[in-house]
Amino acid sequence: LQHSARGTIQRRHPRQIGDTVATTRRSAREASDGGRRERNLVLVGTANSKNQGSSPSIRVLVAHGDRLARAGLGALLDAEPGVAVAGSAADGAEALVLADELRPDVLLLDMAVPGVDAFTVTRILADGDYSHIRVLMVGESEDDEKIFFSLRAGATGFLVRDTEPAELMQGIRRLADGDAALSPSSVRRLIDVLAGQPDPTRARPELLEELTERELEVMALVAAGLSNDEIAQRLVVT
Repeated sequence: LQHSARGTIQRRHPRQIGDTVATTRRSAREASDGGRRERNLVLVGTANSKNQGSSPSIRVLVAHGDRLARAGLGALLDAEPGVAVAGSAADGAEALVLADELRPDVLLLDMAVPGVDAFTVTRILADGDYSHIRVLMVGESEDDEKIFFSLRAGATGFLVRDTEPAELMQGIRRLADGDAALSPSSVRRLIDVLAGQPDPTRARPELLEELTERELEVMALVAAGLSNDEIAQRLVVT
């Protein structure tokens, strides 16, 4: 069953995955052998010494195109009590493969991850088989379109790259608890956008100008509470 589950994404999205499976497994072997040429931090999977013996850790998969950024985020997460690095991916395809294999609680996904783009990764993971994996998107700026695209794709959090470490940890914990995580400025921007949307319950008299005289008459009869048969009799409709 584990082998079957592991291949679900690979079967459904072969183009996005490509040769990533072999690359990932090779990286994992190099890491286990202590090789210095390892590409990333694949298959850590256990809590650090600070977390051992404590409550179950929040398992985080880090996906970032920059090796130093991956290492820095991994060190930051491993230093946080109750948080464990499940693995690290260098591109979008690898993030999908590792998400399939490791089933982390949270995917910390950089918006500029190379290969399969971050929005596609998020949409694939929003599938029912992987909906338990909460995606925290990290972007360069709080661009309105990027925030909306992230949320529509299925992300449950959005933070900018210069977010304070404490805010990042809070966001990860909120996602693991089933909540959303947005920076205060992102929330304000979303509120401004939503507040600027037209009220669907408000009458729009200008639309009446587009109706014909007969359509206006029918609308008036409907508003008066007449049935279809009664309206037909009034208008002599056959």
